[in-house]
Order: sequence, then structure tokens, then C-alpha cells
Amino acid sequence: MARIVETATGELPEVDVDPVTLDLIENGLRNARYEMDEVLFRTALSPGIREQHDEFPLIGDPSGKMVVGQFGLSVPDFLEGFDDTIEEGDILLTSDPYACGAAISHANDWLLVMPIYHEGRLVGWASMFGHMSDVGGKTPSSMPTDARTIYEEGVVIPPFKLYRAGELNSDALKIILNQVRMPDWNRADLNGLVAACRTAGRRVVEMCERFGTATYLSALDALLQRNYDAMKVLLRSVFEDGKTISFTDYICDDGVGNGPYELKLSLTRHGDKVHLDFAGSSPQAEGPVNYYINENLTRMFFGIYMITVADPQILWNDGFYPLVDVTIPDGSYWKPKHPASLNGRNHGIGRVFDLFGGLLGQTNPALLNAAGFSSSPHFMYSGHYTSGERKGEWFQLYSIGFGGIPGRPLGDGPDGHSLWPSFVNIPCEYLESYYPLRIERWETVADTGGAGLHRGGNGVDVTYVFEEPGTIAIHDDRWLTYPWGVNGGTPGARGRKWLERADGTAQMLPSKCHDVPVRPGDVLHFVTWGGGGWGDPLRRDPELVALEVARGLVTAEGARRYGVVLDADGAVDQAATDALREELRAARPAALPVFDMGPPIEELLARCEEETGLPAPKRPRWSTT
Repeated sequence: MARIVETATGELPEVDVDPVTLDLIENGLRNARYEMDEVLFRTALSPGIREQHDEFPLIGDPSGKMVVGQFGLSVPDFLEGFDDTIEEGDILLTSDPYACGAAISHANDWLLVMPIYHEGRLVGWASMFGHMSDVGGKTPSSMPTDARTIYEEGVVIPPFKLYRAGELNSDALKIILNQVRMPDWNRADLNGLVAACRTAGRRVVEMCERFGTATYLSALDALLQRNYDAMKVLLRSVFEDGKTISFTDYICDDGVGNGPYELKLSLTRHGDKVHLDFAGSSPQAEGPVNYYINENLTRMFFGIYMITVADPQILWNDGFYPLVDVTIPDGSYWKPKHPASLNGRNHGIGRVFDLFGGLLGQTNPALLNAAGFSSSPHFMYSGHYTSGERKGEWFQLYSIGFGGIPGRPLGDGPDGHSLWPSFVNIPCEYLESYYPLRIERWETVADTGGAGLHRGGNGVDVTYVFEEPGTIAIHDDRWLTYPWGVNGGTPGARGRKWLERADGTAQMLPSKCHDVPVRPGDVLHFVTWGGGGWGDPLRRDPELVALEVARGLVTAEGARRYGVVLDADGAVDQAATDALREELRAARPAALPVFDMGPPIEELLARCEEETGLPAPKRPRWSTT
């Protein structure tokens, strides 16, 4: 347990903070959090952070509770396992999920935690983690899809003081950077994380000096209490007391031939509190798709979903945590035992939102979202230049793909978008300027979004033409199971990946693979999955369907899923449309399903190779040892 060193003495009084001051401090913290982002983006070198913004900041109160942030970093869990003093000027670093209570969830994430002092008193914490594009290990980008242990996934940094009283531990940093393939990237990204945390620290100190330390700390308590009070009302209004609701979704495979992994989540409200229970989920995976999630992160995900759906005006923070109890079985997919591999946990992170969507939407189908692009698929390409001025130089690309966002009560899901709202796409011009490849196509794939009153977003086909020999790696999912539709909407299409070789042959690729050799002229089709549809497709405006056909988002044949018939000029044939809709209504049940998950799992497994060109995975089993 960390021991906090303070030179200030005496307790500060609790202050009643007036609404205007509270609003100023709240927005000052919010702006400081966004300033942390900008400092990092302008400092980092890796495309994953600089271009795509794969990082997450936090500003907390003296106990480590997040007051503003994007992801929640579980600072208290980190401090619980840190056996050393903490003093002004210290900055702590780790990349070991098992050593910090899963405050991070794989070794590519480097987490910084910095105490913020004012006049010798601890007044808060700044924290941030970013995904390092390479941390060593057996394959470029450090995400081997066949890893069985975390030891295969690169350097794993135990919690230690990167800076002690403001002095850099340069020897330790040299040892760490000696393990990675792109040390300049890692150094720049790490320096950016440090600068971002220090920026937050300066802004907090400025507010303490402007308003007074007692007022500032009392304002943090008020913001946390406000969140607690708001969540207590939401829980009572949304969930029936004593009733348990459950929902199950799947991760298709673990990269080494096992799957699908059943992910079950149940919720029960007892009085003011709810209990989230992951019992019934599959055992930990043999491959690297385990998502080691701790209880506080589970609370945070739950809070994000509840507040975003029910009352987005609330500034969500950690204040509501005492209202949520969490049970995660040891040895399960959600809490694997050390040294289980973790690098492919991005699928589980995304699927958490589908789980909460399916779970919480049962209480009010009008608020229910379909399943969407609940992953962050990765594409990696690396090798040495073989000609020109850069001959012999190493190149290495790490990038995150986009897909279809689900249909929603408020409208269609966007096409080709990220699961994380803050993520942005790497421009094609950037990729073609800095890497030996060409983007032949970056376009949405018509009909991949599920049909509905509100259409699911389409997936995308990003077509890469390679200009140098090298190897590629892919991390994706939803190639076997479907992104489900809701309230009568149909599922979105599954993802698929294949290579068109320069010699004319074709090779179907699994959704998780690494060290796949490519040669100049080879073409990769990276096709992502669509979002599920929301609502009855036969209620969709035929003119809107015709417009989407003209725009290439829906095909003329796909328009028939909506009961829409077009003439030779692309206009709606109203008589034929009315007749088709009447025919489709007569052929389906009177009551449309709340969830359309697609075919049952056993049927998907039986038809797997025929439909996907890939062998069916084997069902996972709990270990008996």
C-alpha cells in the first residue's frame, strides 16, 4: 500500500461551494482534461496516439477517485499494490495489469500516475495511459495472436518511480526502451504522457490558488456527491427492485482455435444499489483475448452507459461507485489467472458496451441500441525497405480500424465509424506518405448494416496494396457471430479479411493472425462488420431507402429487405413496394423479436467453414487443474 508523504499539517475545513464557483471548477477540470489530450497529441510520434488518439486521461481527488476523465484508470487499485512512499515530484509508471489490479488491461498500455501537491498537501492525482505501438515480444506491435502467456507479449513494467522527486530514473528507462523495436516512438509517447500529467497538475494548482485549497477540495466532493445522487435516482427509476435481468453475447474465438466465448452479465437492484454479476461467463481463454477487468472499471463502464443513455448532461465520475456491487469469477474470461495472455483484450472492452446495451435496454426497449462495432480491430504491417534512399530501414505500422455503429432510437448508426468517440482515422495521405503501401479503396460496404426503421451503420472495406515485402497482423472479431438487431431490426453483416496475391491466388485470413508474409503487389481486403438495425425495416421511408441506393449505401437488392422496390431509374415503385411489404408482413410473426441474434451458435459452428472459409473453433472448457 502506497504511503503518502505530506509536509502540510492540519485538516482543511469543509466549505459550502456556491453554484457559480462549482461550475467554474467543474469546467476548469474539464478543460484541463482536454488540454492533457492536446499536449500528448502534439508530442507523440506513434500513429496510434498521435493520429488515432489511443490514450485516456484522468484527474482525480486526493483519494484517487476520477472527477473528470475519459476511461477511468482505477488509481486506488494502482496505489493498493504500490509498496513505496509517494512524494511531490514523483511520477509512477507501470504496464503490468496483474500488478495494478487491472487498472490497465494489457502490456501495450503504459500507465502514468502523478500526485498533485499544493503547499505541501496532496490535492489530487493526474493519470494517463496510452497504447504503445510496440513493447517488444515475439512479433512486431507486440500483439501475438497465438500467445498463451503475458511473457510472450513484450516488456512488462512493474510499478516503479519513473521520476523520483522530479528526477528521471534514466537507467531504468534505458533498460525498458532496449526491449522495444521503435524506442524513439516510445520515448516521445512517454514524454507526452508525462507532459500531459504535469499540465493537469499545473491547472489544479492554479485553481487551488484562485479559489483556495479548501474550496477546491470541497468542490470535488460536491461533484462526486452530485453524481452519486443522480445515479441513485436513475437506478430506482430504471430497474425494478429485486428483479434480475441477464444478457449474453460472445467473443468469436481466441486466436488459437477455441470459441466462441460466452459473456454473460446479470443485474439485480436491491434498494438503492445494483449488483452486476459476470457469473455464467466462459472460462479464461487459452489465447490472448482475455479481458482482465477490475470491479471499478466495471462500475465505470456501467456508469458511462447509464448516464449517456439516460441523462447525458451529468458529468460522469467515480462518485456513484458505492451504489454498484460487482462480482467477477476468478479464472473466467473477465478475471484470468496470471500469467494468462492479454494482448487481444480489445474485443472484450468493446463487447462490454454491447452487454450493457442488451442488459439495460430490456428495461425500456425504446432506449435499446442494437449491437454495433464493439471492437477496435487492429492492422499492423512491418518490414525493411529493400530499395531507394531508405533501403534497410525498418518500418512499422499500427492502426485501428472502423466499422458500423448500431441503429439507435434516435436514428441510423454512422457508417465506418469508431467505437470510441474520441478516436479518429489515420488519413490515407499519411499512410501513403510514411509507409510503403497504397490505399486502393476506403469505402463503406453496401448492405452490411442491419436493416431497420433505423439502419445499422455499414462496415468498411479498406484495401491495402503493399509495395515492400514484410509481414502483417490482424486483430478482429465478429467473423462467426452476428452484431444483433433489436426491436425488429436485423443483424449487421460479419467481418472478413482476405489477401489477393500478386500471383493471382487468394488467401482467406482468420480474424486474428500475425506474421503473415506479404510481397509487393499483394492486396489485403480488410472488411469490417456492420451495426445491427433498430426497429421494423418495413416502416423505413421508401424515399430514404432509394436515396441510400443512389449513394451506394444500400443495393437495389438490399432495398428489398425494407420491402422497397425500385424501378429502372432508381425511383420507388410504390405499387410494387406496397405489395412486397404486405407479402413480407404476412410471412413473419405478428410480434417482432426484441433481439435478433442471427442463427444459434451450434448452427453457426456447423456451417462455419462453408460460410466463412475458416475452420470452426472448439468450444472452450473450464480447466480441471
